[in-house]
Amino acid sequence: MADELDLLRAADPVPADHPRLGDGPLDQRAERLLADLRREPPARRRVRWPRTGPGVRPRPAWALLAAVVAVTLSLVVGGTATTPALAAPRPLVVRADATPVSLAELARRARADAAAGAQALRKGTHVQSWSLAMSEDKAPITLPEERIVRWKTDGSHTELVVATDPTRPGRPVLRDDADGPPLVEDGHVVSRRTYPRSWSDAPPQSPPPRDATRLRAWLREAASEPDGLGTGELLDAVELLLDHWTLGARESAALAELLAGTEGLRPAGQVTDRLGRAGLAYTYEARGLAHLLIMDPRTGAVLGLETTFTRADPAYGVRAGDVMEYSAWMR
Repeated sequence: MADELDLLRAADPVPADHPRLGDGPLDQRAERLLADLRREPPARRRVRWPRTGPGVRPRPAWALLAAVVAVTLSLVVGGTATTPALAAPRPLVVRADATPVSLAELARRARADAAAGAQALRKGTHVQSWSLAMSEDKAPITLPEERIVRWKTDGSHTELVVATDPTRPGRPVLRDDADGPPLVEDGHVVSRRTYPRSWSDAPPQSPPPRDATRLRAWLREAASEPDGLGTGELLDAVELLLDHWTLGARESAALAELLAGTEGLRPAGQVTDRLGRAGLAYTYEARGLAHLLIMDPRTGAVLGLETTFTRADPAYGVRAGDVMEYSAWMR
């Protein structure tokens, strides 16, 4: 462990002169993390799978500590006897199109929808998500939940998190809270929080631009990627954007235009998402992961994003085709 700690100290992940770490109001994510720190730690943490393994781009030195923890967890969840994560959704099935719709055509449709003066930008989000949770003494499980964030005119906002799985309506929902039962009723309130006034003029708190060039710069700053965004990083940044903002028609058109100029994203066909909505699917594969981007065929708005493993990695107890995470955004 000493070697990893030396690397962590040398990396200095929070330099004092970092432009994003100066004094100022906390953003939404920071406030949530601070609230979590004030509570007793749960027995199980919800985490994203470490993006390491064969063919995966190396992470910064400060991330080695997380990798060490993941290796420890693999002693429990890995091996030949590993069973699929409970409640884990299966990958979405894409139906191939005889004449696939290109992202350029979808961007044109989005611009036409924006010209008609449709939906307006709104700060806050409404998202249904499935994410893995792991612990040192239990097998991994997938926790489905719905999160609604609403901002008020005075700069304060509320966050409601509910345990629910629309693919199993009315049935018990699997949870793993520290002191709670393993199963809860559909619609069980996980948390209900009100946050005080908070203002910030930096992404992702500042409104996203309405043209593709400035939107790329906004996403790069929001994702803290000063060297630019590759396709995988861009999709991660899109997720960050949609977890903070419900896009209007003009912002969706700018995002569709930006995605149309992104290398590696290709049309895959039609798909019905986990909320029963019809969408067009676009895929990108790299470093052992497959990203499935789902977009509205009429407006070009992003409906969802699914990430699956393209190959097995016994060290982390995953198999090819396992869903790592999924998000479905709503208005």
